[in-house]
Amino acid sequence: TESKYRRHGGNLKTRSTELGSAVTGSSLTTVLLASTTVKKSIVLSSESRKELAKQAEVTKEERRAQIDGRHRYLISRLADGIDLSEQQVEETIISDDKFQLIERFFAPNGLKKLLFFYQDVLQQKSNASSRSDGSTNSLPQKKLFITMGSTEDFTGTCAFFLRASDEVITASNVSQEVNFGMFDCTNGNILQGLEFFLSQIMIPALKSQQNWGAVKEGLKSSQIQEFLYSVDKFVGTLSSSRQNIEDKIQLTEVDIDIYVRNLENPSDYITAG
Repeated sequence: TESKYRRHGGNLKTRSTELGSAVTGSSLTTVLLASTTVKKSIVLSSESRKELAKQAEVTKEERRAQIDGRHRYLISRLADGIDLSEQQVEETIISDDKFQLIERFFAPNGLKKLLFFYQDVLQQKSNASSRSDGSTNSLPQKKLFITMGSTEDFTGTCAFFLRASDEVITASNVSQEVNFGMFDCTNGNILQGLEFFLSQIMIPALKSQQNWGAVKEGLKSSQIQEFLYSVDKFVGTLSSSRQNIEDKIQLTEVDIDIYVRNLENPSDYITAG
């Protein structure tokens, strides 16, 4: 029996060792295959990024070649208003994924407005590594970008271009057909920014306007006076609304300690109430 046990034990040990070797070999193969797959994935990912960067550079140069007097007019106005160099503005525009909105703005019967936001945007660090929760380190950085005005929160400066007619915008008529303006809504104070723009810029400009088109009497016309009165009234309403929102309701601070320090029974609570 002892001999058989030893033989069986030896056989079991041998089989166990063989099985362990097979499992170890299989696991090692799986690890090697997985490692190879990851390496290939990293290489492909790196190549893909290089290809995307190459395509983006080609697109930028194609757009740069399209820039003419119309674009130069927009770029100069933005550079003056936002205090950036024209080169910085140009690089921003040709890198923007909404670049085609500019062409749609220039086209006959095109977009009535073209908006740019200049504000803090979270920029991911180039060397940032993902945290355990999947998030990455990001820092706010000033950025100029084209927008439709309905998809991003407005927290900075808005620069806008408005068309005066439905005619095609050309290099020769862009300064007459396109109006430029800005208003500051830093920290999200949109009402304050709009109020300042209307009261300090638009209304003084309107009141100094000499040519009112078909209205020959100009500022002496009752229609013009009614219009200016309506604008003044709107600005007044805007200011009142802004103040109401900002002031809200401020409750007076009360030192309740003097009221509660001697409360001992229900009748004391009723008296205090």
